Amino acid sequence: MTGSMTGFASATGAAPGWSWAWELRAVNGKGLDLRLRVPDWITGLDAGLRARLQAALSRGSVSLSLRLTRDGAGEGVDPLAIERALAQLAAVEQVAARQGRQLAALTAADVLALRVGTEPLSGEDETALAEALLAQFDAEILPAFLESRAIEGQALDPILMQRLDEIADLVSRAAAAAAARQEAQGDQLRAAIARLTAEVQVDEARLAQELALLAMKQDITEELDRLRAHVEAGKALVRGKGPKGRKLDFLMQEFNREANTLCSKSQDAALTAVGLDLKTVIDQLREQVQNVE
Repeated sequence: MTGSMTGFASATGAAPGWSWAWELRAVNGKGLDLRLRVPDWITGLDAGLRARLQAALSRGSVSLSLRLTRDGAGEGVDPLAIERALAQLAAVEQVAARQGRQLAALTAADVLALRVGTEPLSGEDETALAEALLAQFDAEILPAFLESRAIEGQALDPILMQRLDEIADLVSRAAAAAAARQEAQGDQLRAAIARLTAEVQVDEARLAQELALLAMKQDITEELDRLRAHVEAGKALVRGKGPKGRKLDFLMQEFNREANTLCSKSQDAALTAVGLDLKTVIDQLREQVQNVE
């Protein structure tokens, strides 16, 4: 089953003295880009969350935020926390005084940025809190997130297959157009040669070489064969398990290369029209592949 890079999960939780809210979301990305906003004073939390996400995901731009609140914040603020906040303010004032600058009045946002009341009380062990947070992440957040990506991937599968079938159909139409072009160009070429040989003497051996060279330049058999092979490879990837986005990305480049070569060799309105339709469908397929993990 195809997995999508897009996903979302959120939840709330609580432990003695604390409450919190999770939000985990992901969008498309070339690699795995993890951006975590979690309290840095909880030892091992950031590392533990990163390890879990890296083990579960292979691609995507992933953002995880955790808003942690002390129950009854303001009533149980540690005096030592207040002292630390005052020390930080005093240090800032000293720096400003040395530079001859005057600080603006503090706002509520400035005070909140000092995180007074959101850090553990003196002597409080954050180990139990970290265990509770990681346990909920393992049991609830990450499974819900992976399920949302799987649901997105299930919706992608039939779309990818449909586009690949459309490409296969266009390749068949291109082969028919190339056959018709060959017959028409053959008649035109014979008429042109008849006019040329009627007026001037032509070296038959040289003429045969030029005709062979022209036929080789316009032949699209190899391009059609490679396009058919790419279609089968794409279907095998979609049916397969595990991350497949990078391989499909590379396959899109190969599809584009063959379609561009086909159009450059066309020299026929009908075949060019099929080639342009082919490039359009390939581009539509590429847009969907950008969502695949």
